[in-house]
Amino acid sequence: MNRKTALAAAVAAALTLGTVAVASSQSPALASGTTANGAGFQAMTSVGRAAVLEQAEKDAKGLAKSLGLGPDERLLPKDVLVDNDGARHVRYDRTYRGLPVVGGDLVVHYGKNGKVTSTTWAHEGAIKVAGVTPKLTGKDATATAVRSAKHVKQARTTHLDTSQLVVWAVGKVPVLAYRNTVTGAGEAGADSREAVLVDAASGAVLDQYEVNQTISGTGNGVNVGQVSIETSQGGSGYTLTDALHGSTIVYDSYNSPQSNPAQNARTFSKSTNTWGNGSTSSRESAAVDASYGLAKTWDFYKNTFNRSGIRNDGRGAPAYVHVDNQLLNAFYDDSCFCMSFGDGSSQNGNTPLTALDVSGHEMSHGVTAATANLNYSGESGGLNEATSDIFGTMVEFYANNSTDPGDYYIGEKLRMGNGYLRRMDNPAADGSSLSCYSSRAGQVDVHYSSGIANHFFYLTAEGTGAKTIGGLPHNGTPCNGDSFNGIGKDKAAAIWYRALSTYMTSTTNYSSARTATLQAAADLYGSNSQERYIVSKAWAAVSLGTALPDPGGNQSPTPTPTSSPTGNPNPGNALTNGNFEQGATGWTQSANDITNSTQQQAHGGSWYAWMMGYGSAASETLSQSSVAVPAGSPRLTFWLKVTTQESGSTAYDTLKVSANGQTLATYSNANASSGYVQKTVDLSAFAGQSVNLQFTGQEDAYLSTVFLIDDVSVG
Repeated sequence: MNRKTALAAAVAAALTLGTVAVASSQSPALASGTTANGAGFQAMTSVGRAAVLEQAEKDAKGLAKSLGLGPDERLLPKDVLVDNDGARHVRYDRTYRGLPVVGGDLVVHYGKNGKVTSTTWAHEGAIKVAGVTPKLTGKDATATAVRSAKHVKQARTTHLDTSQLVVWAVGKVPVLAYRNTVTGAGEAGADSREAVLVDAASGAVLDQYEVNQTISGTGNGVNVGQVSIETSQGGSGYTLTDALHGSTIVYDSYNSPQSNPAQNARTFSKSTNTWGNGSTSSRESAAVDASYGLAKTWDFYKNTFNRSGIRNDGRGAPAYVHVDNQLLNAFYDDSCFCMSFGDGSSQNGNTPLTALDVSGHEMSHGVTAATANLNYSGESGGLNEATSDIFGTMVEFYANNSTDPGDYYIGEKLRMGNGYLRRMDNPAADGSSLSCYSSRAGQVDVHYSSGIANHFFYLTAEGTGAKTIGGLPHNGTPCNGDSFNGIGKDKAAAIWYRALSTYMTSTTNYSSARTATLQAAADLYGSNSQERYIVSKAWAAVSLGTALPDPGGNQSPTPTPTSSPTGNPNPGNALTNGNFEQGATGWTQSANDITNSTQQQAHGGSWYAWMMGYGSAASETLSQSSVAVPAGSPRLTFWLKVTTQESGSTAYDTLKVSANGQTLATYSNANASSGYVQKTVDLSAFAGQSVNLQFTGQEDAYLSTVFLIDDVSVG
């Protein structure tokens, strides 16, 4: 679609202000009346942003070398944010021999002096693959994708589907893969699309997820009441072109298929500047809702976070209403940089899906794609959906529309049986969503695993206990029985936005999201702030991690560490740094096994040991010497998670635990588990002795097994 230049948009804005009917309750100010802090970021003009990105592109080659990337890799600047003190955060995508690297993104953090301070990786370090010539043909990969699709039924390929060769770096060992799309019946309707990642050597399916990030296949018909909308004048009439918001255009899709909403699309135009009649008898009514909702979403991001549009470049994305037939859905599609809204179906009284929080939800999917680009599967997919719920809710509060007051229900204006689509205060109330974190979070539908982050956000903002918000009952019930007050929705949103845009990457999981939000809270309010403390309390309240000490001074004094033969600062554990939170301190490793990579999840904290997972013959060791085993009945305890591509009970890949060279326990691919399992090893034979404790991983030539170790203790 042609988009107007900024100058033309400014002229058009000066010419017209289209009015449905001005409602006195509407205000452009934040609903809370508080001053937005921009999540710590400066406002940037499109010209200024382009200049910083141009410089980042010039610096990319030298930066790649300094980060230890290989000669076949290239960094492509994607986005930049500048803190109020001048510090910068530059987000890069990565290619390998010209191929996109899925999971190769990273954020480079610069201090205000211009020097690199740290880097946040989706896949840490250089990319290495055997070659870029696939053993599997594209045709065979497509056939595998069609056979293996699980999100759509009767999968097929259409002219819109693609097969692209990529480097898949989401796992520990990058592999050459095909990214295929297929079409079939699914949550987004009869022409839903699914991405299937296929190993270009073995043909194994690596991942699969929905392409259209949707509101979960349900209708959201909302009459926003009498509102003002922005239009443009041209020739003898007016069009639904919002010049004040990046020249966003709302089109009548005229029931074009959801796979191509622009197929039959036409602009809304008329000689007068009054639109819709508040009911579905006028095709303009849904367009008014969409135009209003997208404008409020734009204003929320601009006035709250200094973000100008989805991609922070001042450009609006086209929107299509009346998409398909009986489409009980709404979705954002990054491939066309557009949003689509169906008209609903008999299940919701044929109410158009142009709700205020739905508009905020879908446009926020675009913001996520432009920032962290969270993979739409596993735990990162749940975080992706939760981000849209969080900011869709914040848009509802921001708009301060008396017809649809702010609350923490998603789609509460739906004409559905239970009165809502999702609840952030009590996600499990819908019978499917998760309120508390568990090891199965990565295996459930992303719309259901999103409940964990939704619940966290609600508790951070509002705290525990029952209250009425927006005329609806809410009850923040924690998973651990805790009780605390929240920090308010504006601060909670600022923390989430900064974490998303600055510290999250495509592979961020729940554990690393906790780390990211704690860092964001420290950036904004201080490392010893009440805000950061409540963030930790809210994560603990959804069963993830433990709360930090109360900075208010209510916590018990930290005892003075006692000395031990190993200099261990943790009484009761003869090991140094048994939880790995000080990185490799105290440990000797044959490979870089101790990591805080977001590709896997720690049992506690952010750091853990990742051993094996190569899919080829290899061995690794992780050890600590001079461990003073106490007298009595000492034992070694640790938490172990085993995931494998092997099958059956034969031990092909092993992890052995030894003391002074004597094997004490052996674990293998046959011990695969969905989450961490605590293991205990008897050390009575070494009571009172100083020993060398070692973990040894061994993998055969075929298929991979990953051993994750955390929270190791000798006592």
